[in-house]
Amino acid sequence: MIVHLNGKLAEKDITRVVVECCGVGYEAFIPLSTFDRLPVEGADVKLYTYHDVREDDECLYGFATVAERDVFKLVTTVSGVGPKIALSVLSGLTTGDLQLAISQGDVKRLASIKGIGKKTAERIVVELRDKINPIEALANSSSAADAKQSNMLRDAMLALSALGFNEEVARAKVQKALEANPSVQDTETVVKLALKG
Repeated sequence: MIVHLNGKLAEKDITRVVVECCGVGYEAFIPLSTFDRLPVEGADVKLYTYHDVREDDECLYGFATVAERDVFKLVTTVSGVGPKIALSVLSGLTTGDLQLAISQGDVKRLASIKGIGKKTAERIVVELRDKINPIEALANSSSAADAKQSNMLRDAMLALSALGFNEEVARAKVQKALEANPSVQDTETVVKLALKG
């Protein structure tokens, strides 16, 4: 199993790259989010890969981050969704925005991605909703203004867990507090609001 490629970027275009490692060129198909992070041709590059082996074909899929690869693998577990559709999904939304759309059941947003119909979007939501942590999704989405807000969300969850709330209840309380008070800027206030709610 090939888990990453580390070498020279020999070729690149919007959907694929060739990475030369020790004199061997490996072709990998990529999402748009990875293409945006690629260096110029001839430069060193590291891609995290998913090696898809089938009876009649063998393909590598490359990603700029481990998180992209993990979300790609998760999306391919949905019935009727193969690697090519999963690449379209990752090309249409960032990993954080995708996780947020799934956790919120936003079928319309998923169906707006080129190549994803309403039925496929519904299957993605139904089959993956329980596998996505909504607080982590919110923290990683583009709606999370910065790393400070992301850390605030995680810290509030941890604080409630330390106070004896199970993960599910803590997540629900933090989510409710943030939805009611979107302008909150610190963990202490989020925890206080969550405890009141």
